Amino acid sequence: MNLAAQYLDSRTKKNNNPRETSEDYDPFWQSDEERSAGSKQGSPCCEGLCQKDGPIRSSHTLHRSASIAPERLKDFGEEEYLNGDVKSWERKIVGLPKRLLGDAAEPQKPAEPRPTRAQNPPAFIRFEDISAAAFKIQCGVQKTPCTYSRLSKQYGVELFLKKEHLHYTCSVKERGVFYLLTSLRQDQQKKGVIVASDSNFSMAVAHHASELRIPVFVIMAANTPPSRPKTCREYGAMVISYGSTPRDSQSHAQRLARENGYLYIEEEDSAAYLAGLGTMGLEMYEQVPKLDAVILPAGGHCGLLAGTAAALKHLNPRITVIGVEPEDCPLLQQSLKLGYPIKELHSTANRKLYGDLVGPPFGNNAFLLAKKLVDKVITVREEDVLVSMLRFQEYERATIDPEGAIGLAAILAGKLPELQGKRVAIAVCSASMELPLLRQCVDRALALDGRVSKFAVQLGEWPGDTAKLLDLLAREGVRLLDISHEKQFTSSSVFNVQVLCVVETRDRQQTTQLRNVLTERYTTLCWHER
Repeated sequence: MNLAAQYLDSRTKKNNNPRETSEDYDPFWQSDEERSAGSKQGSPCCEGLCQKDGPIRSSHTLHRSASIAPERLKDFGEEEYLNGDVKSWERKIVGLPKRLLGDAAEPQKPAEPRPTRAQNPPAFIRFEDISAAAFKIQCGVQKTPCTYSRLSKQYGVELFLKKEHLHYTCSVKERGVFYLLTSLRQDQQKKGVIVASDSNFSMAVAHHASELRIPVFVIMAANTPPSRPKTCREYGAMVISYGSTPRDSQSHAQRLARENGYLYIEEEDSAAYLAGLGTMGLEMYEQVPKLDAVILPAGGHCGLLAGTAAALKHLNPRITVIGVEPEDCPLLQQSLKLGYPIKELHSTANRKLYGDLVGPPFGNNAFLLAKKLVDKVITVREEDVLVSMLRFQEYERATIDPEGAIGLAAILAGKLPELQGKRVAIAVCSASMELPLLRQCVDRALALDGRVSKFAVQLGEWPGDTAKLLDLLAREGVRLLDISHEKQFTSSSVFNVQVLCVVETRDRQQTTQLRNVLTERYTTLCWHER
């Protein structure tokens, strides 16, 4: 028996009120057209109700109860009160009452057009996805510290460094890669995965796929630095050198994936990968109480920026999220100005130096998250990044690459004066750089910081002139790095020699003092500005 019919029948037996007319009856399941038609004919429409003996037909002698509003239907789901007694019902409403063969058909309303957006667009990952990723990766990815830095006093900001470079592969991308690999189907894990890159992403895939006993293949170009293939092999991956460009390696990897059933993986903005990277934001929020702002690298894929912003903005919308990218390759900044992600940008940025910061462009999902949640995107010069790397070595005793040092470079360059006196967390997300390149960066950073200087003076050929110059440098406490004599290619007298010196000082103050002393002693001093 239909629940609405039972209620109507019980109300009719209990309240036989002669003042109640048929005009008061308005079945809640009928449309507006049927109600108006019934009122014009002077008889109520109740043909949809059924009893045990058959349907109830319209009649003026039968008194009807008041209409039931749809929102009150929940009040009659489990039990009813009849004459003071409680009568339980074990019935559920599964749909509208069935119509009989003589009933008028209810006019069909045209279906309203629904929006074309997806129910759960992957561009806006849920906080639950990030929480699930944090729970799942704790068995394979270590929780990194976020410690107070001694650089805070120097720059007037309470700096907390999230040391993601302490991961096994020295990169934060382990978070997204591990969650991505564990999300694969078992049959795909048995077949294996293949990547074509020499980036930190490939290193993380090689390590965690081997740990999860997933066959992994890495395709690298022939001109890749030797240390990269060696490291991947040590992680347990099968490394294949193919082609002279990254595009050749990618084409070869895709062909091998089609022929052998491997899953071709590239760094993209999938929901699983972004959720894994966003777990860093959860740890930041937990480790730094009363956090005011976070500074993250924004160049290249910018998945770390998007995922971390999604986590932090859910926990505390007042936290300021700032992205930093190289001045030579402002990929995200230009994309935000144009309103769509730029796939290619002509830039003079050095890929060998910046690595993943000027790597493959980001996708729509990461761009939409950054556009919605990131408060500010700024750019820094190469000089500021190199000096920032030097500060990490001196104050934190850590060897950081440009991707990991670019966040501190924004503070060092004075691009964020609004953060003075606030609690700021900086993501130190990578520390993978070749030793020869690292040496070049340190030498250049010392010169940019005013601690390595180069000058030339004209000396006579008399014995002891060079010794006097060296004695002056010793008295000033300056370290001599290089000295050379030039006779042939000078415009001075034939009896003079040009002496070129490279020296290292403690700081800019000592450099200024040395320059003043040399200017007083040698009128032919030529100081080489950087």
